Amino acid sequence: MFGPFRSSAVALGGLVWKSPWRLSPTRKANQRLRLKRVDSVIEAVAASGVQCKALVQALALPKQDEMPAKDKYTTFNRTSRGFRKGVHKVPKFTRLSLRENPQGF
Repeated sequence: MFGPFRSSAVALGGLVWKSPWRLSPTRKANQRLRLKRVDSVIEAVAASGVQCKALVQALALPKQDEMPAKDKYTTFNRTSRGFRKGVHKVPKFTRLSLRENPQGF
């Protein structure tokens, strides 16, 4: 149909964003690299001799090589089946520290 009232993908409830339900190997590698970079920044700040509460909290977090794969790529979510969801489904996951999850999950 043509004209001003023709249907479009948005009008038909089409897709807004496509988000894969599983992280690809490339995205997993980027996540590991991101975690390693954060670890190196924390070590550099600690080596400089700065003392602050945020640094103490950051040093208490597990490092990338100490984390199990389950914690690197998923995070706790009480509404999801299995109480886990992919880290890439969390808004602004690249800016958040999602390294610790509740015990048993």
